[in-house]
Amino acid sequence: MASTKSALKRIRSAARKQEHNRLFGSRARTYINKTRRLIAEGKIEEARQQAQLAIRTLDKAAEKGTIHKNKAARSKSRLMKRLNQAT
Repeated sequence: MASTKSALKRIRSAARKQEHNRLFGSRARTYINKTRRLIAEGKIEEARQQAQLAIRTLDKAAEKGTIHKNKAARSKSRLMKRLNQAT
């Protein structure tokens, strides 16, 4: 356990940042899973709209540094590939 004031403050601020970052990653995964579910159900138009939200969230997460920009690009590519194969 940290003993100095500065180390204790770093622990608190790291916990806040971790929670904030988790929010962006979780939101992106949620939209991706919703899109995949819609594709599986055959609701292509709804899946397109959901994919746009997923892409927007992935871009925002990559911009904030929550996930790596290449991971965001890879996820978007895989999602669009599934969507295009379904049509």
